[in-house]
Formats: sequence, C-alpha cells, structure tokens
Amino acid sequence: MRRSPGDQSRDLFVGLISGTSMDGIDAVVVDFSHHPPDVVAAATIGFEADLRKALDELRADPDTFPTAMLASLDARMGDALGRAALEIIGKAGLEPSAVTAIGSHGQTVVHRPEDAWPHSLQIGNPHRIASLTGITTVADFRRGDIAAGGQGAPLAPLLHRALLARKGENRAVLNLGGIANLTLLTGDGRVFGFDTGPANCLLDDWYRRHHDDRFDSDGRWAASGRVDEAWLHQLLEEPFFSRQPPKSTGIEHFSPNWLDQRLPGWARQHPADIQATLAELTARSVCAALHDTDTPAPACLLVCGGGVHNHDLIGRLAARLPEVKVTSTAEEGIDPDYVEAVLFAWLARERLAARCVDTRTITGSRIPILAGTIIPPGTSNRRENSPRRLPCD
Repeated sequence: MRRSPGDQSRDLFVGLISGTSMDGIDAVVVDFSHHPPDVVAAATIGFEADLRKALDELRADPDTFPTAMLASLDARMGDALGRAALEIIGKAGLEPSAVTAIGSHGQTVVHRPEDAWPHSLQIGNPHRIASLTGITTVADFRRGDIAAGGQGAPLAPLLHRALLARKGENRAVLNLGGIANLTLLTGDGRVFGFDTGPANCLLDDWYRRHHDDRFDSDGRWAASGRVDEAWLHQLLEEPFFSRQPPKSTGIEHFSPNWLDQRLPGWARQHPADIQATLAELTARSVCAALHDTDTPAPACLLVCGGGVHNHDLIGRLAARLPEVKVTSTAEEGIDPDYVEAVLFAWLARERLAARCVDTRTITGSRIPILAGTIIPPGTSNRRENSPRRLPCD
C-alpha cells in the first residue's frame, strides 16, 4: 500500500518494549515531524497468562532454563510484539503502510556486561515482527554497544538528551522501571547515565508473594510498614551500589534469589516492613548515586517509568532531595509511562538514517556506534528502506 496523501508530511515510527516487570508490551506510534515528537497513540498490551508464566519461569533462573524452550519463547515473543505493533497502529487510525519502521527492544532475559564474555540477550524475534507487519523492523540495540566495550545499557539517556536537555540548566532524569537508571544533563550539553540498582523489581516480587495482584498500587503497602535501618544498611553493602559508572545491571542480579539470601529472620512476621525497607533501598541508592557524581547538582529530577505512580517511593525521593524539584516528565509534555517505547522508535529512526549514537559517557563504549540491526519486511508491496551507510566519526 502507498501512504495516503494525509500521511506524506508525517514521519511515523512504532516503538516497542517489554520492560523488566515482564507484564506486557509498551507500544507507541510516534510522529517525528514535530519537535518534540508527537505520540500519536500509546498503550500497554498485556501478555496472555501462559506467556507471562513462561517469562516468570525464565526470570527465576535463566541459567537453567531449557534452550529449546528459550528458542520457542523467542519466536512467540516476536509474534506478540508484531501483534502489539499492529494493534497500536490500528489504535492510531493508520494503515501499516503509513509507518516507516518499527523499533523493538524486545524482552531482556539476561544482561551480564561484566562477564568474562560480556553479553546481553533480548528475545522477540524481529524477523517475525517484520514478516507479520510488513514493516521494516530495527532491533538488537544492545549487543553492538557491548561489542564496542560498552555496558549495552542504559540507552534512555540518548533520548533524554534529545528531548529534555535545556541549555544553561542542569537536570537529571530518573527512569523507575524494574531497574532504576539515572541520566545527568548538564547545562553545557554533556550527558551521563548509568543504572543505580533496583527500582520496582524487588518491590514487585515481594508484593506478589503476599498479594494476588502484580504491584503495590501507589506504594500503599510500603507506606504502611516501617523501615528497618539495620537491615537496610546490610542491603546497601551490595557491591554494585559503590561501583563507579559506567555500570548497568538487571533483574537476574537483583533477583528473588538475591532477596531471599538477605531476608532477615523477622520477614514473615513483618512483611510490610520488608516492603518499606525495599522502597527506602531504592530511594537511598538513587539519591546516593546522584550525590556522588562529579556533575553540578541538578535543579530538577524528572521521573518516568512505572515507578512514577508509586507515590510512596516518589515521596521518599523528594524527602531526600529537598533542594531538587522532583516531578514527572509529564510536566515536559512527555508521558512517563512510554518514554522507553519512544526511545526505541527514535533509535530506529536514527539507525535508518545511519546516524551514529554516542554512548561513550553513558555505557563506556569506546566509540560511537550504529545502534540496532535492520530487518527488512521481505516480500511485500511496501517500498524498501535503503538507509545510507556512513562511518561513525
């Protein structure tokens, strides 16, 4: 199909990601013909119960998860991502032919950049996405960065710089997903970023052990508990917190196992106190990371990700940062729930244009890289994208 005349001036991309909570796919259609870009449609599309169950099993112990099941799950996730793309395109009132490309992060199942053989794996076969949708798909964004000596994550600071930096103003952006990552934007145009540790992953895991739903809405359960300072001090001895950037981590490190090995003897008697202490762990590790940087103190901390809705956690952050305005990216016109999905739409656009991204002050990559692999849709009546290939300077 050709683009309709009304779409000629639009620059439309789809972004897809399933985050570390592993409960669904964040999908967006973004129009980059404006600055800032316009999110035409956005939705979180939940997983079917059996797919979620398989992902939970994989998350519990990726080292022993059967290879054949992983391969099957990769194909199945690819189809789920492809259907999510078609669903969000339909929600936007568009035909697939109106979309230039899909940027798919997929689902991270293991992330070990410090291994003897550094690696990171995201499942969600992009060939199946391209085949199902008939749309060029860009995927595999992390491994090129790791091959260039980087951590492979976080990548969100690239978009934060493009959309949220302000000349002459020092800012910070905090993404509260399963893992927390921090972006530092200096008034002179520099950008730094790194993971700070757990955000929602430990909170969600502990909550699900005691409740039927999947997360602590508004942080009410944590707010009902009491922080145990002695146990919190033990948790903060985790070596990751004192490591200097560049650094990244994942839920296979801050896992249910990690928590179980550290639970105090009183955990069963006072589960809400565990939740409160885990919330305080996230807040203190974020604030310590912010204070330990060599960059100027930020005037504001812009928060995005699912944790922005946890009022207890946001309150803990604000209490520890009295000189900093803690607010949502919504104040900048950017929906906090879909920043990462927009990121992968943006990265797909950068890759098709053969523009390098510079992650040297974020992931520690030795050089700027072309981030992502382009998967054409194969046999279709769409025009083929033929990006120019330019060297990374």
